[in-house]
Formats: sequence, C-alpha cells, structure tokens
Amino acid sequence: MAGETDLGRLLGQLQPMLIEGEFVFCTLPNSQYGDFAEWRPLACYQEQEGLSLLISQQQADAAGLAYSAVFKGITLSVHSSLDAVGLTAAVANKLAECGIPANVIAAHYHDHVFVPAERAELALQLLSELST
Repeated sequence: MAGETDLGRLLGQLQPMLIEGEFVFCTLPNSQYGDFAEWRPLACYQEQEGLSLLISQQQADAAGLAYSAVFKGITLSVHSSLDAVGLTAAVANKLAECGIPANVIAAHYHDHVFVPAERAELALQLLSELST
C-alpha cells in the first residue's frame, strides 16, 4: 500500500501518539553501525563525528554516555509517503510557534517527532490541532 502524499489528507489523518519512554541522542566516536545492535536503538545514523544513536535514557545512563537533553517521541500515525511534500514543515512550524524544537525522523510508514520531554504533552496537543 502506498503512503499518502496529499498534505491536506495527511494533516487530517495525523493522529499523533506519544511513544512510551524517554530518549536521548548520543554520539559514539570511532563506532560503526551494528556495534551497539544489542541496545536496539530507535534510530542510528553514521555521521562524520561518529555513530549517532537514539536510545532510551536508561540505556545511556547505564552505559555512562553523555547527552544534552531528554526527549519524548510522538508518532504521526498517518501512513505518509516518502514522496509527500510539506508534512515535516507543517509539523515543525506548528511546534515552532510555541518554541518547541522538532527532531523529525522519517521512517517508511510514519514520521516520528522527538521533542523535549517536559514539552511533550503540549507538543502532542498542538499536533492534534493540525488535524482539526
């Protein structure tokens, strides 16, 4: 099944849902994809500075990893196409109106937005307003 590309329909079917847990972004210099597979990161990306991981705060604390902030995730439950235009901008702009940073990860079926943990409930409310 192909994902939705029409921005109006995407916003109308957004259905944002909070992901359970608290997460952090960490970078592990001199590491490669797969080195920390046992941690089952939500996301990883090989950057020039090292392997960036999105893992639970609990895992980072247990491993003694440094991080700068704690995030909660919000899944946009609509099945968005990778060819859709404007969804990330609409979400980021809505959150930016209230000074909430949006760290967006696009996966095959859904987009996921990571916001500061203390602002997650407000972010969820704001994103819910996009579909009304």
